[in-house]
Amino acid sequence: MKVKIKKEGKQETFNLIDSWSDVTLEKWAELIALEETTKSEEAFETITSMSDIPRKLVSQLALSDVVGIMGKISELQAKADTTLKNLIEIDGVEYGFHPDLSDITLGEFADLEFMIKDGIENNLPEIMAILYRPVVEKKKGLYSIQAYDGDLRLRAGEMKQMKAEDVQGALVFFWRFVKKLLLTMPSYLMEQTEKIVEETQMRTLQTSGLGSV
Repeated sequence: MKVKIKKEGKQETFNLIDSWSDVTLEKWAELIALEETTKSEEAFETITSMSDIPRKLVSQLALSDVVGIMGKISELQAKADTTLKNLIEIDGVEYGFHPDLSDITLGEFADLEFMIKDGIENNLPEIMAILYRPVVEKKKGLYSIQAYDGDLRLRAGEMKQMKAEDVQGALVFFWRFVKKLLLTMPSYLMEQTEKIVEETQMRTLQTSGLGSV
């Protein structure tokens, strides 16, 4: 997507991300963290990370330009395809979402609960590394994934390249499962998962207070 910026009587054209699918888990986590900063810093870092506008020029942008650019980014996020992707590929490796969450082990669930308590936004790669694991077999539309061994270090690093919209879809699906499964066992896990999913569904970068186009 192209954006035009007028400065000192001259108009220059720069590139903005074309769709939310261009945003990785790693980048999305950085954007979430910006919500703890000032609104001006959030806008500055968001625009520099989502476009090729030089940092020096970003700091000199008129507020009207900032509002316009943030509004465009917000629109892209709102249009993201957040349906669950059962199979994804990262660096040539195919990963499958847990094929049957009703068979999730206590060990998997315990690790997920710990990471949610610690803050989903701080553990997105690790959470995705539990829910998505390498596909070991596929047949007639079905697949099986690598057994869970609790070692997330390598796979969590790979998950940083996962598309942010796929992460959102997985979180929403997981929350629906937890809500249905644990209706009779309210827990901190449910409360925190619901909170982050609601924020995920409602979060648009225009809520930074800068408005929209």
